[in-house]
Amino acid sequence: MRSVVHDDGSKVSTDYRALLLDMFRAAVSSATPDACLSRHLPEPPTGRTIVVGAGKAAASMAAAVEASWSGPIEGVVVTRYGHGCRCRHIEVVQAAHPVPDEAGVRAARSILERVSGLTSDDLVLVLISGGGSALLSLPAGAISLAEKQSVNRALLNCGARISEINTVRKHLSDIKGGRLAAAAAPAKVVTLAISDVPGDDPSTIASGPTVPDDTTSEDALAILVKYGIAAPDSIVRHLKSKASETPKPTDPRLKEVSFRLVATPQKAMEAAARVARDAGIASIILGSSIEGEARDVGLVHAGIARQCGEWGQPLEIPCVLISGGETTVTVAGKGRGGRNAEFLLSLGIAAEGKNGVWAIAADTDGIDGTEDNAGAIVTPETLARAAAAGIDVKASLAANDAYGVFARLDDLIITGPTLTNVNDFRAVLITRRS
Repeated sequence: MRSVVHDDGSKVSTDYRALLLDMFRAAVSSATPDACLSRHLPEPPTGRTIVVGAGKAAASMAAAVEASWSGPIEGVVVTRYGHGCRCRHIEVVQAAHPVPDEAGVRAARSILERVSGLTSDDLVLVLISGGGSALLSLPAGAISLAEKQSVNRALLNCGARISEINTVRKHLSDIKGGRLAAAAAPAKVVTLAISDVPGDDPSTIASGPTVPDDTTSEDALAILVKYGIAAPDSIVRHLKSKASETPKPTDPRLKEVSFRLVATPQKAMEAAARVARDAGIASIILGSSIEGEARDVGLVHAGIARQCGEWGQPLEIPCVLISGGETTVTVAGKGRGGRNAEFLLSLGIAAEGKNGVWAIAADTDGIDGTEDNAGAIVTPETLARAAAAGIDVKASLAANDAYGVFARLDDLIITGPTLTNVNDFRAVLITRRS
């Protein structure tokens, strides 16, 4: 236990590691479907209710709908392997993420079949959450799954922003970018979404399968050129054809469509800030939409932490900096990474053990990239412990092997799937002056 001395001389006994973990748990709990979904449900229709959806929270959202819905209900949702849960009336399919597989393709076809042939008396309830872009995969035209997988891998490894990745995905799909809602017309379509994207843009969450798309096929081609991605000929031909264009805001098929956010990164950070406040520690939310290279974002957070420790700006210590969003990693090495682990290793190196910096960074879905951990924790002793263990932290960062560092130090956070997803959560706690 550590003792925090306030300006008035009072002391509050605080276990900083436990505090950071409590903040993360509060952020995740605020976004669980059973806590936030029921109050957003629409009125039952006079006709049929079809539930479809995709994302890491799709199964838990479906279960929450079943628990609160009155009347007949049917449908199918697709979630990531290991993220399923039991539903009575709604079929749950599990598929691959972040690179799509055949199970996801079959699920997307099943979803389109479920929403076809409906009437204006029917309701399509669409449950969307992070991860839906990869899980709801239906290659357009003559594009093969293998070709789409290759472009997807290249986009994930080149450092592209999620909005850029999803712009390409929309124009290579027969279901994303508003096409799902168009297929359901003339039924009423209500989308309930858990946001995992910076800015909570409905057209970016799961590549916006039920909302009109302002991006174009030309935009998608430009992104491939920007990152030097050599796409297969079938993809280039498709993007140059009219068939690749997505439904736009004036499309009459999207007239009976509405979109409701049920959980957001901002609300999750506010929940974490309340935990810090209850522990007697001041907090500031730096932003819910922070993007950029994970290691660069780590440097920025370390600089703000130093300013707090040395000058009491923007907050007097002890204090905690909270942020969210989705960073990226341009993979150059062959180590095991994850954007949250890379953020933390960069932060720890830059902090140099000064100002008593403790930090947590974790993905609220429980999976940091493709690894088995949600994230990790940095302490003021991280660099010293790494040196004692013979770990070259700078070489590890250069090799994108932050996971390996925190695994050896036993500082990984392993939660398993949380069945929700409001993207990355970061909290940097500054406890003393240099």
